[in-house]
Amino acid sequence: MPRTLLDHIKKNGSYIRNEPEGELAGIYYTEDNISVLVLVSSFDKYGFQNLQNLRRILFLELVVGVVLLVGVGYFFARKMVQPIDRLVEQADSINANNLQDTRVDIKGSDEIAQLGANFNTMLQRLSHSFDLQKSFVSNASHELRTPLAAIISQLQVTLAKERSGAEYETVLQSVLEDAEGLSELTNGLSQLAQSEMNRAEFAFTPVRVDELLWDTADFVRRKWKSVGKVDIQFLREPEQDEMITCHGNEALLRILFINLLDNACKFSEDASARVILDFNDKYILVHMKDRGPGIPASEQEKIFEPFYRGTNAQQVRGHGLGLSICRRITDLHDGRLSVFSVPGEGSTFTVQLPHIVA
Repeated sequence: MPRTLLDHIKKNGSYIRNEPEGELAGIYYTEDNISVLVLVSSFDKYGFQNLQNLRRILFLELVVGVVLLVGVGYFFARKMVQPIDRLVEQADSINANNLQDTRVDIKGSDEIAQLGANFNTMLQRLSHSFDLQKSFVSNASHELRTPLAAIISQLQVTLAKERSGAEYETVLQSVLEDAEGLSELTNGLSQLAQSEMNRAEFAFTPVRVDELLWDTADFVRRKWKSVGKVDIQFLREPEQDEMITCHGNEALLRILFINLLDNACKFSEDASARVILDFNDKYILVHMKDRGPGIPASEQEKIFEPFYRGTNAQQVRGHGLGLSICRRITDLHDGRLSVFSVPGEGSTFTVQLPHIVA
């Protein structure tokens, strides 16, 4: 043994060394005043081989474990994303042509199935909106084409030969009526488009319904000149102004009441309308009655659809937009528009608007 090793063992008391060629252990102690230094060296061949085998086994187990972990993780990840892949594939096949009939098919009750159900609900709303848009465009183009065709044909016939001043005046009067109808139609389309906007896009303020009714009644009287009559009646006096005050958009409410009053005067034999203002614990109630031919029960819900005109209204000039605009305005104000009609006895349209009393 090297002298330096012996000195090291004497100084430190012990020594251990593990090397591939063997193990060496040394110890230094004193017994009965005799100093003893013991060195033991050996090579554990079988232990060394077992240790090498264990190292290789652990390495192979680590590699196999990592491979299995990656494989199992990939398998379960694919199983988890399969519903998403199907959802993406089905959603990619949906377009404007098959929007109405196509829906995604996701089974189960997990979050992916909930996403598929919400996606189907959104598709249903989009399909309904597309149908309304197609119907609106079709009906609007048809309604616009009719007065334009009438104006063009009258002017062509008139210009085909020389005519007298009276004949020209008659033609111009007819063309003026068609132009006024066209103007009313475009105004109605503009109001309908405005009513289709979201509630958040309008400014809502407290509106006194009784004052607004007086203003709209004056407007309708001026429109119908000396023929139109509008009678406004209070069933009872409110104890506080808030009972007949709603939180709404004054411009839209004005369109609502003008359309209803104008319809009442238009369909009444004597061009009159009766307005009854009432209220309850929650709503302001405005009843508008006419003396017209009434509306058949089978048509009382259809009259609120755009461009729909009842069988009793075919002889009266109009485009079937007013009531659909009124229904949309009441919906924007969290209210309700309903009709009660008896054929031959007239109709009553009731507007319910929430008042601001807590």
